Amino acid sequence: MRSTKFKDVRWKFADSRIVMGKNKLMQIALGRSDADEYETDLQHVSNFINGANVGLLLTSKSRKEVEEYFEKLVEPDFARAGAVAHRTISITDEDLNDKPVSVMEGLRKLGMPVEIKNGKIVLVPKEYSICKEGDELTVEQCKLLTQFGIQLAEFRVKLVCHWSKGQFESLE
Repeated sequence: MRSTKFKDVRWKFADSRIVMGKNKLMQIALGRSDADEYETDLQHVSNFINGANVGLLLTSKSRKEVEEYFEKLVEPDFARAGAVAHRTISITDEDLNDKPVSVMEGLRKLGMPVEIKNGKIVLVPKEYSICKEGDELTVEQCKLLTQFGIQLAEFRVKLVCHWSKGQFESLE
């Protein structure tokens, strides 16, 4: 989870607790079976704690308020390796005009065919495709997209379940 995007969530829920950590530790704390669950039906919440970027929001705010906030929370973000490109991105010489000559070696290492002409960075073919729609992005492609300020991903928080006073409900 990116801390720069997540800080707004922490600010909105400053009077609440957000728990993110080792999945197994959170599962054990909540309980993984009827016998060891801390409160009634918390074992079901424990079953949803798997994968990356999972957390718990412990709050006294109403369910409606929490759901409305997270439904509206969608911000553009830079894609990470493994994400799928939802559009084709191509770069031309014009996109390189504001780049200093010192970044040329970095662009070459990332696979861009660039050279210096008349003190400016130019593409050897006049256009370079960073990614095509449907491609799974590599680390190099993600670094290039970041270098050019192109955000292909969205930051959002998905609520998967709700537990309150012994009552569990799956939201999936």
